[in-house]
Amino acid sequence: VIAMASSITILTVKGKELIQRTYRGASSSRNVREIFKQRVLDTHDEAALKPIFQDGTCSYCFIRHGDLYFIATVTMNANVAMIMAFLYKLLAVFKEYFKSVEEESVKDNFVLIYELLDEMMDNGYPQATEPKILKEFINQSEANVVVRPKAIPTAVTGQTPWRSEGIVHKKNEVFLDVIEFANCLISAQGTILHAEILGTIKMKSFLSGMPELKLGLNDKVLYEARGRRNAKTVDMEDVRFHQCVRHSRFESNRTISFIPPDGEFDFMTYRLDSKVRPLIWVECQIETHPTRIEYLVKAKSNFKRRSTANNVQISVPVPYDADSPKFKSSVGTVGYDTEASMMIWKIQSFPGQKQYIMRGHFGLPSIRDEEDASMDRALDVKFEIPYFTISGVQVRYLKITEKSGYKALPWVRYITRNGNYQIRLSKNQNKKKKIKNI
Repeated sequence: VIAMASSITILTVKGKELIQRTYRGASSSRNVREIFKQRVLDTHDEAALKPIFQDGTCSYCFIRHGDLYFIATVTMNANVAMIMAFLYKLLAVFKEYFKSVEEESVKDNFVLIYELLDEMMDNGYPQATEPKILKEFINQSEANVVVRPKAIPTAVTGQTPWRSEGIVHKKNEVFLDVIEFANCLISAQGTILHAEILGTIKMKSFLSGMPELKLGLNDKVLYEARGRRNAKTVDMEDVRFHQCVRHSRFESNRTISFIPPDGEFDFMTYRLDSKVRPLIWVECQIETHPTRIEYLVKAKSNFKRRSTANNVQISVPVPYDADSPKFKSSVGTVGYDTEASMMIWKIQSFPGQKQYIMRGHFGLPSIRDEEDASMDRALDVKFEIPYFTISGVQVRYLKITEKSGYKALPWVRYITRNGNYQIRLSKNQNKKKKIKNI
């Protein structure tokens, strides 16, 4: 089933129509606006809203960005998943052109937007959606006049719509950034309640001509298929590629081959469910007195000695009515964020297998609520570890072939960062034994 949209509409949260482009004799803009207002804008329960709904014989697909709704209507049996993907791509193109996509930027660029809609969708069928290719033949001058070249790039109608022909670079290089985000929720007793790794591979391609690339990862499925069961591999889930990757080859034999776009782009994303050991473990002891509260925070790095975490930030919640902060730490600096009621400990460099200690002291009012909601919040940890991946994902090779025969240099960098990394505080922390002087 091919995706066919009947119309594309942009509305504000107040129901004001900014843009509408109709195809195939679609319903009037008034009907689209009124039906969408009744079914979505006038609904008080936002949790019950669905991104796709049907009204009679017409299906509505929509996404929200800030105070704007991007709406596509479909009156035939079409691939609504592809229509939704087109709406997200349309938003990405607008961001490339206008940077900030809001009501004012849409009003200021409505001529350009209609030009883009005419190129991106042909009679309801999604067509050219790559921002870099669109910018080659649709641009706006300083006088807000849309400028088009005499000839349309061959990439628009060719087999590689994401890359133009005739690209030349003085130095042919490819840069790969393997970035992993560690999501972790830990109980006050040290039990891991939730853990997952979200990975992304970003690529910067500065290659001349039309190069063919092959990327090899330590993929568990591929290595087992080749009988190499003892190798250090990773079982990646929810793998998603840029459209330049030949999906049929990957599905058949796990080969990642592609002709890359020129410049920077997100090459692939993946996910791993893994019960990993917390990279940075933080223990917080709290002692509460009638007019003061004291903290003892211990932070320990659980990764190998040869690695170092940079820009570590440990945010510890304190009572909302705390005052007169005093701090003492074995390393780094400590501050107090009064608006967030957080004690923030910053450590610029945290080597592996090290432990540091910080003490905090706050004054409390003489009369206060015993059930302090501030203590229900979690302790938050931020960090970045270069040259390290928590999952063990490795780029085994990157082969570059081009008919001119030039040699290119591939560069690979690994980074692990915190995602949603939190450690809960015990509600009974104040019952711990008295904190000793350090």
